[in-house]
Amino acid sequence: MTLSDEELAEELSDGTVVRAPSRARVVSRRFFASTQGRIGFAVLALMFLLAFAGPLFSPWTYTDKDFTAFLQPPSARHWFGTLQTGADVFAVTLRGMQKSLVVGLLAALVSTALAAIVGAFAGYFMGWTDRALSWVTDLLLVLPAFLILAILSPLFGAGQWPLFVIMLALFLWMVTSKIVRGMAISIKQREYVQAARYMGVPPVRIIFRHVIPNMSSLLIVDATLNVSSAILTETSLSYFGFGIQPPDVSFGTLIADGSKTAVYAPWTFWFVAGLLVITVLAVNLVGDALRDAFDPSSSRSER
Repeated sequence: MTLSDEELAEELSDGTVVRAPSRARVVSRRFFASTQGRIGFAVLALMFLLAFAGPLFSPWTYTDKDFTAFLQPPSARHWFGTLQTGADVFAVTLRGMQKSLVVGLLAALVSTALAAIVGAFAGYFMGWTDRALSWVTDLLLVLPAFLILAILSPLFGAGQWPLFVIMLALFLWMVTSKIVRGMAISIKQREYVQAARYMGVPPVRIIFRHVIPNMSSLLIVDATLNVSSAILTETSLSYFGFGIQPPDVSFGTLIADGSKTAVYAPWTFWFVAGLLVITVLAVNLVGDALRDAFDPSSSRSER
């Protein structure tokens, strides 16, 4: 009988077909069996819902200014209070959360994809390909990423945040690529890869059909953990004015502005700082739970 990609089946001697759950179902069950997985997923889903659905319920947008309420505390009119410019803190905070989440997700996906491709090609081909890609990887590891991004910050003007995402991703993939390289060297020795080579399957197709998919657990966990790294890096750069540029906002720009008035107007700082901490904590909980779910030998995944 023909088996689908989603499930395995075994026909017993009496004709009964026993279907085993797919790997995705097993991982999903182990993930949601974990307390930290459930908490992290619920909190992260709530953060996304708040960031993208919250502005629909606010009477203010992040560009609006209330010239009758400068630096006012939270009230029925302004739920999180206002800034020195009269901007609604709730509206600008959710806008900043949107930008930071999008930047973090895109940077994590790009960096993980880059790590997978570079590491897999280096480990599969070896020789001069491995030496060239390893040289590039080692070079980027020793370059001061923060300084380079700061120098290039004038390029990240209004509307140019996708360029910032690409530059941020370029400094997040190197360590993972070295792990992927070692796994690729091992995977290319397996029987199914050897069989594909003897059948004349092109090397690039083997890499994308057999090598990289067999590292899915590592890559998924790495992408998840890179989200929090990208968010924190973006926040740090934007705090010093080297990341997201005005008139747009992010966690970093809002924290930088709020830190100036945090002592006598705490609502300008603590709401966004608290949401940043909660978001990063939720992402890390999801990443740790995914790592345990993919690892059958982990005892924590059953808790």
